[in-house]
Amino acid sequence: MAHQSRFMRWNSTKAFSLAPRLFAFPVLMLVAMGVALGSRASASGLSEDKPFAEAFIILQVSDAASVHHDAALDIANNLMKHYGGQDKVDIQVIAFGAGINLLTKSTDAATIARAERISSLATHGVRFYACGNTLDTIERKTGKRPQTLNNVEVVQTGVAFMVEEIKRGYTLVHP
Repeated sequence: MAHQSRFMRWNSTKAFSLAPRLFAFPVLMLVAMGVALGSRASASGLSEDKPFAEAFIILQVSDAASVHHDAALDIANNLMKHYGGQDKVDIQVIAFGAGINLLTKSTDAATIARAERISSLATHGVRFYACGNTLDTIERKTGKRPQTLNNVEVVQTGVAFMVEEIKRGYTLVHP
């Protein structure tokens, strides 16, 4: 037996020491697939209102420029078209700081037109949030609290709300 092949020279401890290595790759692949499927399952559970949504978007409006206000509304509308309808995409709009004017009532013609667009988008499932801290600051400075539009929910801290939604899986878009 002096001419044994190298395979026959392996002892049982070497053969058994390879076993964990041989099974490690398939086990790691199954774990990776489980993590990937689990993250997809948790992403689809981001919104109870939109269980079939494929994308979760939060639009940040934080400056006073009307061009950015219009862009946020255009983007919300375009995303619904792109994904094939309101059930396929979950869109939130958060306004804070100078961007709060997007979601407050005014007699200005351009603001009234935007309010109508916001109402239409809200009817199609887009959710709008205004920062309560910003509203409080305006009230302190002017003595009058701005009134938000009918389809707007006030959250206490707009930036914190946005950060938490991003942590949950929403994608931030800042037009």
